[in-house]
Amino acid sequence: MSVRRTKAVAVTVTEQSRDRFRTAARAEHPDPVLLCLLAAAEHGMVPDPGDPGEPPGVDALLAACEAALERHAAAVRQAVAERAPTGPEETAALLAAVLGGRERFHGRQSDYRRLESSLLPEVLRRRRGLPIMLSLVWTAVGRRAGLTVHGVALPGHFIVAVGGPAGGDEYVLADPFHGGRLLDPEDVERLVAAAGQEFTPAMLTPAQPLDIVLRVLGNIRVWAADRPEHARTQLWATELALLLPRHPAQLRLERAELLVRTGDFLGGSAEMDAYARILDTFDPDTAAKVRQEARAARHRLN
Repeated sequence: MSVRRTKAVAVTVTEQSRDRFRTAARAEHPDPVLLCLLAAAEHGMVPDPGDPGEPPGVDALLAACEAALERHAAAVRQAVAERAPTGPEETAALLAAVLGGRERFHGRQSDYRRLESSLLPEVLRRRRGLPIMLSLVWTAVGRRAGLTVHGVALPGHFIVAVGGPAGGDEYVLADPFHGGRLLDPEDVERLVAAAGQEFTPAMLTPAQPLDIVLRVLGNIRVWAADRPEHARTQLWATELALLLPRHPAQLRLERAELLVRTGDFLGGSAEMDAYARILDTFDPDTAAKVRQEARAARHRLN
């Protein structure tokens, strides 16, 4: 099989996976679990030279991860039936016993240095991950077990609320990264202060699904940005973030710069020119600097 044919198949696979991700992101009720699984599937997919159709293994991966989440949910349902928790604190302790204890979902500082810590299938396999990914496991398992568990996007550290903070009902906060340790108000304030901010009650608002996905992709972008040899991973995460209905406009410039860094000088310079046209109306100085970057990129073709 020719190199050209292999490249064509890879492009087809990427287009199909991007369409699937875009459609899921624009659903009436987007599912962050599905979106994180689709993102991870694209990152790890290897095109099948004999089949230019559906990306190989994606549906099998989704089914395997769904089965894993359901197994954990079944264990939680059984524990609920046996212990009959009477409030959010007992429910959180039960979740911690099952997920953080028996199933050993937790995190360590070293997990921040691993890309796998932001890829949901790997988190489910290794039982290790970043706070946001472990919190996503807790919320997904809780929902499947019929419990109320929300993600809470504190600055610098994602946690969960067991109970109903959105409706004013009683709830408790737990930290899946540390096995489900319950957090008191002072703990939360310390976490927020460690990120250089001051706690406000609004920070306990349940995280929105697409905001969760954007933060997951942001973690991947930060991980790759610290490792220049992984520029293509940063480009992949940036392009997926741009498919979300809401995203920072700055991502367009980041993508353009990454295109240049990975050798697509014309594509990157064209994206820079397009971004500069957007900036013209409210930030002409920055627009001029972006155009200068575009010219420099085109000169690299000479």
